[in-house]
Amino acid sequence: GRINKTAFIDDADSYSYGELAIRVNRSGNTLLSLGLSKNDRVAMVMLDTIDFPAVFWGAIKAGVIPVPLNTLLTTTEYEYILSDSGATALIVSDQLYPVVEPVLDKLPDLKHVIIDGNNTSGRPQLSSIVENADSDLKPVDSLADDIAFWLYSSGSTGNPKGVMHRHENLYHTANLYGKGVLGIREDDTVYSAAKLFYGLGNAMTFPLFVGATAILCSGRPTPLSIMDTIQNNAPTIYYGVPGLYASTLASIDGPVSSNLRLCVSAGEPLPDHIGRDWETNFNVPILDGIGSTEMLHIYLSHDDSDDYYGTTGIPVAGYEIKLINDKGNPVSSGEIGELLVKGPSVASGYWQLPERTRSVFKDGWLHSGDKYIQNEKGYYVYSGRKDDMFKVSGQWVSPFEVESAITQHKHVLEAAVIAREDDIGLLKPMAYVVLRDDINPTEKLAYEIKQFVKDNISRYKY
Repeated sequence: GRINKTAFIDDADSYSYGELAIRVNRSGNTLLSLGLSKNDRVAMVMLDTIDFPAVFWGAIKAGVIPVPLNTLLTTTEYEYILSDSGATALIVSDQLYPVVEPVLDKLPDLKHVIIDGNNTSGRPQLSSIVENADSDLKPVDSLADDIAFWLYSSGSTGNPKGVMHRHENLYHTANLYGKGVLGIREDDTVYSAAKLFYGLGNAMTFPLFVGATAILCSGRPTPLSIMDTIQNNAPTIYYGVPGLYASTLASIDGPVSSNLRLCVSAGEPLPDHIGRDWETNFNVPILDGIGSTEMLHIYLSHDDSDDYYGTTGIPVAGYEIKLINDKGNPVSSGEIGELLVKGPSVASGYWQLPERTRSVFKDGWLHSGDKYIQNEKGYYVYSGRKDDMFKVSGQWVSPFEVESAITQHKHVLEAAVIAREDDIGLLKPMAYVVLRDDINPTEKLAYEIKQFVKDNISRYKY
């Protein structure tokens, strides 16, 4: 069995599967001892340590619904989500407690606040309670389609929305993407710079599904910390976002030797040149993909059998994709359309938002709000959000396409494009550009970048 195999390595220690099982049981019993019962919510504002998976799985085993929250939110955002969720309990990492503390007395549903880590607040400390809890816990009776946990959407339109997921959704993402695309194995060691609240599968459900090992880092990822982990902990699979891949590449002097066999990028489309530069320097491909809170994980992805850079690839087996126009009809080949996805990991809907649920989850299809084109090879190419496209000279412009052209320039690290009105009130693209560390901004360079973009995209897009 795996009782003595390492399940997690965090900043403090390593933990076997056997130790994890005991921590899960004690965490579940801790929640029950507080008076929480089936379908009550426990909010988790927790950094990536062993306590995160212990609380998450302990809650589910006890029938309590864990609600992991983004650890980068503001006090006001936490107040909204804690109120909206009706959470009975909150477990919060000590470093994050000062952010939530000002609103805790404004939440009538919140009965228990527990501190994970050093505790100077006078509130109960997680380690002390868990240590005294029973190490045996019988799983609550539940069905595959019962609600198991919630996530909150990023709130790109309006307030964050509580997204309700079933037990079976964790299995489907681990099986279809974890095993089907990544080919994750028991001998893999996984490291995700993207935090657990962001992608539960990355460093938690996927490795647990096959008995692999996951590395958890509580601090903010930087090029230095990422390279340190890659070199010293020897992960075989690494998850990042395009900005981290770009900044890590900018921090190295040349090819790097590592134990990596596969890298994954998500969160936003990966620019072509970053993928190619990474593969050149690390001798390992990056599989770009798109997922969403509503679908739980990635449903459109590269695999490592072809050159997909510059696209988001093809549907993950088990998912269906279609592109529609504003009238709801399928688009013609090469036309931009909204991406709709159907698959077994789709959420049950939004908490207390029936109208929004009906408009986004229609006839089994999730309306993503993302704009895509399917190219001549059948690969899907990102063209922006449904609500961020704008017209220039009567033609639709995708900010992402212009950003991609700008970041192809050798002196550019990142770019963001918005629409602005010119002197006569017409919309034109405006770019904010971040240069590489050793490059000085000059008028000459600005002109050079503009000319570079003009040579690479249609005239009306600049």
